[in-house]
Amino acid sequence: MMALALAVLGILLGLLLAAGQLDLSREILGVLVTALFIGMLPVIFRRRSLGVADGKRAHMPPPVPEVTAADIQPVEELVEPEPEPPVPVAVHPEAPSADPDVIAELRREIDHIRHNFERFGNGAPIGIIVVTEDGSIIRANGAVGRMFGSRGKEMGRNWVEFVDGKDRDAALLRQTQLMDGNNSVEPVEVKLAGSAARVARIHGTWLDRVDDERVAVFYLIDATEQRSLEAQFAQSQKMQAVGQLAGGVAHDFNNLLTAMIGFSDLLLMRHPPGDPSYADIVHIKQNANRAAALVRQLLAFSRRQTLRPKVLNLTDVLADLSDLLRRLIGEHLNLRIVHDRDLGLVKVDQGQIEQVVTNLVVNARDAMESGGTVSLETRNVRIDVPEPVGDEIMPVGDYVEIAVIDTGHGISAENIAKIFEPFFTTKEVGHGTGLGLATVYGIVRQTGGYVLVESKVDAGTTFRILLPRVDEDPEAARASSRRASVDLTGQGTILLVEDEDAVRMFAVRALRNKGYTVLEADSGDTALEIISNGEHEIDLMVSDVVMPNMDGPTLIRRAREVRPDIRAVFISGYAEEAFRRSLGDDLTDVEFLAKPFSLKDLAAKVKEQLGG
Repeated sequence: MMALALAVLGILLGLLLAAGQLDLSREILGVLVTALFIGMLPVIFRRRSLGVADGKRAHMPPPVPEVTAADIQPVEELVEPEPEPPVPVAVHPEAPSADPDVIAELRREIDHIRHNFERFGNGAPIGIIVVTEDGSIIRANGAVGRMFGSRGKEMGRNWVEFVDGKDRDAALLRQTQLMDGNNSVEPVEVKLAGSAARVARIHGTWLDRVDDERVAVFYLIDATEQRSLEAQFAQSQKMQAVGQLAGGVAHDFNNLLTAMIGFSDLLLMRHPPGDPSYADIVHIKQNANRAAALVRQLLAFSRRQTLRPKVLNLTDVLADLSDLLRRLIGEHLNLRIVHDRDLGLVKVDQGQIEQVVTNLVVNARDAMESGGTVSLETRNVRIDVPEPVGDEIMPVGDYVEIAVIDTGHGISAENIAKIFEPFFTTKEVGHGTGLGLATVYGIVRQTGGYVLVESKVDAGTTFRILLPRVDEDPEAARASSRRASVDLTGQGTILLVEDEDAVRMFAVRALRNKGYTVLEADSGDTALEIISNGEHEIDLMVSDVVMPNMDGPTLIRRAREVRPDIRAVFISGYAEEAFRRSLGDDLTDVEFLAKPFSLKDLAAKVKEQLGG
């Protein structure tokens, strides 16, 4: 403000002198002009020392030089010219050069900002690409190279090249909509090209023209894991639905099979070997047993089959099974069995573990059409830290391992995640049911074990079955089993409760043939009437689990209100494990017999409960 006031004062003084209105001596006039000039110096040197760089003033003006008398100019030359309009350039073309140190500092700041921006962009978890109207990539961050698998070589290429062929039309449509200025379109989800089967959800927007060309920015979010989780959830729902269906079908089917197998046993009692009908009856029973095995497979992958576990040495199990396995694989394959020393014991259902090994060996055989070797290896394994196995965690403990190793063509990465799915098979139509490995997985998991798979294409596959190790004595169990099978006849009164007529008729005849007095009831209400009237001293009640109006557990509870000491055996086509989980603490002493059962199975269970 001081400088402006002095400038105005100088102008007025000059006008008065020119008009002759002011009479001053030359000396006084010189003093006034000098004072005005000195007051204007800061303005003059500030304007000369300030340059403009990127729209900013320089930080510090140069020092003001010392003024001498020779530097004093006439007043007319000190009048400030009219200001020129600003020029929109980084440095005013007519301004004096800015301080080189200041310019260098600004450039370093710009480089630092650019470096940080690139670093933040490359470190972003999503892919960012900038494309031209023809789809060429002109900018891309580090995540794009990882998602596309291009390793930084995507620049200049059309971004649609990195999209799977089936999804390219959708990608091109999204690009066209963006270039037309439509930012309201929903994101599009595409599969990326390549063998990794990656899925990306693409968001986009358009920008104003850059270098006279409109560009689009795409943001790529990796949705592979999300899609995988959704697929796993859908698969689990499918398996649960199939398992529920299989369980319901198996229950009804097991009732039919119980009658078929039971009446075959009754016929065989009247038609001994040598009878013309003996062979036909045996064939009927054998096919019924095959049907029962198929039902067990359906229940196995849903983990609903009934297991009859006992303590076993896997060395003995595989030795007994080896002849059957050699016949299964044929002469063009070699069977190699290697056992670890001092192999531990396991508690499993022998028939089920034999089914597991058989299924794996058959699977290995089918993978080696041109010959090779199938190896069975057993060993003790100690797990010191919990290990992830698929979606589950294998706990710390001692295990016994069975490894089934082949030298076949191996399993591809995209198939290995599906091999335990029910009805999944890579074999030709008519050559596989898709239940083999699903059955293996279901049996092993229900037994408390784990299945691990290692495979390499053209190098073979290894299936490792790890079963919990136990310390029980198998000899005591075998001795008890031998004693139970000596004599199946007995005495006592049995109340048989079964709503399925065919099963009830067979069971009544079977028990009467073994010497028992049998009372029959087709429902829980009828059974309660028989118990309540007190006409018979009932030693044991054999009851179905699922019946109309009143189920088996409810029946035994109400029966014990009248006869607290009555014993019970439940028969059912459902799994024993699931059945026992549904019982309360008041029914821990009841026994279970799984359908389908034979005459021998029923008679042995009854005699066992009556203390025979």
